[in-house]
Amino acid sequence: MTHTSSTPTHHKNERTFVIIKPDGIQRTLIGEIIGRYERIGLKLVGMKLMIPTADMVRQHYTLDAGWMQAVGEKSIKGFVDKGQIPPTTDPLAIANDILNRLEKYLTSGPVIAMVWQGAHAVKIVRKITGGTEPLTSDVGTIRGDYVLDSYQMSEIDNRSIRNLVHASGTVKEAEDEIKHWFKDEELVDYSIISDEILYAPDMKDILG
Repeated sequence: MTHTSSTPTHHKNERTFVIIKPDGIQRTLIGEIIGRYERIGLKLVGMKLMIPTADMVRQHYTLDAGWMQAVGEKSIKGFVDKGQIPPTTDPLAIANDILNRLEKYLTSGPVIAMVWQGAHAVKIVRKITGGTEPLTSDVGTIRGDYVLDSYQMSEIDNRSIRNLVHASGTVKEAEDEIKHWFKDEELVDYSIISDEILYAPDMKDILG
């Protein structure tokens, strides 16, 4: 049975979108990344291996009409906070440069697009994945444990920061990204034994 879009009636039905980026695949970390999400109790309901087109990547990052302005302003603030002079004070120009780097990064090889389901899926996945910059990500997160990269290195090399994974930031963002990457019929509704342990109001059936 396939999933049809609707407002979740329970937190356990929340879904989020994740991409294992080309560096995650090249580092042979697919199983480790998926295992992190599985072990906390999330359920994989959609997955595909693909090489994204440039248009697909650009559309992904601009699903939110305010993304360009916001990311440009954030980048300018980052330069100023570090006592550096930004290359331009135009947020859209900076955002377009960032988007070009992301396009080059995500089309450089295969990616794995996934949809995960479970209670508070968006926040849980973000927590497990870690902060955007691996250098400052907490120990115990995917990015904190498996990547050496930093904003300083990516700026010097004029490239996107390599951080293995993309994960949706909000429920609305997840809904939009899932629709962008998956058709409804590619997502599967099914039950697993752990659903009962995680979500049943009581566990009275354990002892038979």
